[in-house]
Amino acid sequence: MTGTDSNERIVSFGFEDVTESEKVARVKGVFRSVASRYDLMNDLMSAGVHRLWKHDAMNKVNPQPGERHLDVAGGTGELARAFLTLADAAGKRRGDARPATAIVCDINDAMLEAGKARADNAQWAGRLNWVCADGQKLPYPDKSFDAVTVSFGIRNFADRVAGLREFRRVLKTGGRLAVLEFSQMTVPVLQEAYDAYSFAVIPRLGELIASDRESYQYLVESIRKFPDQQTFKTEIEGAGFSQVSVTNYSGGIAALHFGWAV
Repeated sequence: MTGTDSNERIVSFGFEDVTESEKVARVKGVFRSVASRYDLMNDLMSAGVHRLWKHDAMNKVNPQPGERHLDVAGGTGELARAFLTLADAAGKRRGDARPATAIVCDINDAMLEAGKARADNAQWAGRLNWVCADGQKLPYPDKSFDAVTVSFGIRNFADRVAGLREFRRVLKTGGRLAVLEFSQMTVPVLQEAYDAYSFAVIPRLGELIASDRESYQYLVESIRKFPDQQTFKTEIEGAGFSQVSVTNYSGGIAALHFGWAV
């Protein structure tokens, strides 16, 4: 579908229909607004369970010494730090001292600044880098990375299929893709209850904690607009990934889609 005044596609911004460029601009505004409270709000919204989901996702990625990791829409860098931690642990077990490296790539400068300000980054000096760039137009050559991850970010892409193709392009042959995203619950009655909770509670939390109800209203709406597990799996396969698997967490509140670049 195209707009009447341009050749841009019309895409969803929550429950609104907007042009791709408008979605990019508005998503930047959302995350610029929530950046300083982003990690705290994630803990409150999920009662901390999101950290368990991310831990399991990183174990699936299985970081190794000497590997290069790209965390797209990486925000404050939680997955990148986890990648380096697990790669170092694997190196110690195997007696392999090659240092892994990670890049946090995000289109939003405020999110990157919030991540760079963390005191625990000092231990990764020279190994953890921060780049402000669009995940649909990654500034890296083909076959640059061993692993690409996206955590609760791909639903904010103006064109997630274009993003998936970029992930495939920059992954080495045999590289791994892990996309952790809110999804659809496997029991319809539970989905109805979760929707009721999400729309009633999360925007209110955003108002109380981050002084920003509107941004968290968008985030809840964007979750509901995201495709179900099988539809998204098909999109990943269509972008050139093989052996794509889906792991549901907490009954499908979130799902990990994992695939290989071959």
